[in-house]
Formats: sequence, structure tokens, C-alpha cells
Amino acid sequence: MAGQPQDSPESSRSSSSQSSPAMLREIYEQPQALRETIRCNVDGNNIFPTAVQSIDSAFSEVRKIIIAASGSSRNAGLAGEIMMEDLAGVAVDVEYSSEYCLRSTHAGDSIVVVITQSGETADTIAAQREAVRRGAKTVAISNVTDSTIAHEAGITLVTYAAPECAVPATKSFTAQLSILYLFALSLAHESGRISGEVVDSYLNRLSRVPSEIEKELSSWDSQAAKVARFVQDAKAFLYLGRGVHYAIAREGALKLKEVSYVQAEGMPAGELRHGPNALVDEKLVVVALATRDASDSDSTLRYQKTLGVLEYVKGCGGRVIAIAAEGDREVSQIADRVIFVSAAPELLLPILEVVPLQLFAYHFATMNGCDVDHPRHLVKAVVRE
Repeated sequence: MAGQPQDSPESSRSSSSQSSPAMLREIYEQPQALRETIRCNVDGNNIFPTAVQSIDSAFSEVRKIIIAASGSSRNAGLAGEIMMEDLAGVAVDVEYSSEYCLRSTHAGDSIVVVITQSGETADTIAAQREAVRRGAKTVAISNVTDSTIAHEAGITLVTYAAPECAVPATKSFTAQLSILYLFALSLAHESGRISGEVVDSYLNRLSRVPSEIEKELSSWDSQAAKVARFVQDAKAFLYLGRGVHYAIAREGALKLKEVSYVQAEGMPAGELRHGPNALVDEKLVVVALATRDASDSDSTLRYQKTLGVLEYVKGCGGRVIAIAAEGDREVSQIADRVIFVSAAPELLLPILEVVPLQLFAYHFATMNGCDVDHPRHLVKAVVRE
């Protein structure tokens, strides 16, 4: 079956046993989830073919987009913010769903995009209803078509990740990233910022991502297990990222604390020396998103600045784990451990780089005796405010 674990001992064990953790199985199902999400939302060079007219109408006079979401869905929204601003040139704010009704105000010409795996998250439903009350148009991104939020949205965009049983979001998260990327492309094309030919090239590159993940999963699994063993005793982690990778730093930190109960925080890499550097010592582990798109000068600049931060961490005695693009030799000279991902355009790197972080969280938690599928105090969908 496509998307199932292969090759590595960990993977072989998970594929041969129905009792293997759902979290690991669902990590391995991500290539198929991405393929289905792309296939069902792209027809040739037409993005969202069944909703394209509604989207064109809704966004004909849009001045601002507000994203409301919680948990992993909000982290996806933070990546989507960069995608939309960079590709479409539209202003985007990302709100916590739980805060939206209490503080956010906006004019009726805004679009409110709500993101929720289940479609039943109470805070996000409330945010969407408040947006409608204020006269805003709404777009829902959900993995469940027959859900409250999908029924009440002006436009619904579906992730085809299939049911996700483990409490931690894995395949639903990467599917959300792919939908947000498609959404940003659609906006950019509608606004005339990119041509149909450019859209085609971007879609072609996106279509290769599932196979790239599938090819690397077994290797990432093995490497993540070794990295987890290396830092198994750690009690505190800082995850660092710049630009669109900040969202993945937050998601990596969230995944680790959800399943292993250690303190983990995601922050912009440049903010480390504005206070949090007081925490850096031999007991702290810094996990850095140090990938780069070599064809993008801004991405390269962010990468170089990140290397400077990692050199500072090492000088203070901290341990460094890095996610880097294949072929990178510089980061290996600084970090204690490196997991490499395929080279990709800047805005597609998050879909690749989050997977090793999911596997790291899984292995770190299981090595420390935690139930990754049912972490304490957590439920799959928060249906009460």
C-alpha cells in the first residue's frame, strides 16, 4: 500500500503490526494524503475547479485576509500567511480562534479563513460565526466535508487526508500546508501577479513533493530515532526558524510537548538573543530549521543569519539539531546532528521539513515511555470553549 512504512526496522515493525501507534502510521500516510489533496483540488492548471467561481467573486475586492485557527491548524495558518503575502501580495493576519471573537475587529471587505482538521473545533466555529455576523466572507479549510464549519462556511476547501486517529496532527497538517499553498497560488493568479505559465510550473513542483517525502521517509525515521536517542535525557527544547520556517518551528515544538510532556518552545531564530539566550547551556537542545532555497537570495540571507545564531548557541555550550537542505556542508560543521531534506523552493520546504520533526517527536516520546496516540489531557477535537 502506497504511503506505508518500508525498509527501516522501525518502519517494518509498524507496517507488520496493527497495534503500532497510529501516529507513526499516519506520518507514513502523508505522501498519499498529499497526493489526494492535490489531485482533488487541481484539475490541469485549474486550482479549486469546483469552487473557482465562488473564490473569484469573493476575492475580487479583498483588501485583507484574516486566518483564525487553533493548535497545529494555526501553525499551518502562519505558514499560509507568508505564502499569501509573498505570492499574492495581500495583507494577512493570523488570529487564535479563541481570541478572535474577543478582540479582533475588521471591515466587511475582509475575508476570514478558518482552519480546522475536524470541522468541529468550538473556538473556530465561534470565530467563523462572528466573522459572518460582522459581514465578512468566510472560507473554511477542513478535513471533514460533513462538518459544522464546512456547512456554515461561504466556501469550503477540503484536505483529503482521510481520517486521522492519533490526537497529534501529522498528515492533516501537511495537507493543510498544501491547500494553503494552492490558495496562495490561486490568489496570485487572480490578482495578475503571476501568469498561468508560472502557476503551471509551481503546480508541477508541488506535485513532486509527495514522492520526495515517500522516498526519504525510511531514512528520516532511522535518523530521527538516532537523534532522539542522542538527546533522550533533555527536558527543554528551543525550536528556531525564520520566515515561513518559524511556523514549522512552532509546529515541531508543539508536536514534541504534546506527545512527550517536555517543555518546548518555537520562536523566530533572530529572537534568541533578545532574552531566551539566558536559557542556553549544555542541558538545552536547540532544534533549528536551517534549510534554504539556493535560488532565492532572501532565503539564503535568512539561512546565513541562522547559521550565525547556531554558532552562538554552540559557543554557549548548547546542543544543536538541524534540519537542512541536501548538499549543505556548512551546517554540518556547526550542528551536533543534521537531518537533510530534498532541495525545494522556499515556500514548499515547510511541507518537507516538518516530517522529520514529527518523527523525532514520535521517537523521543516512545523512548521515554509516552503514549503518542493518546497524550494526557488531550482530545482530537476541542468541541467545548
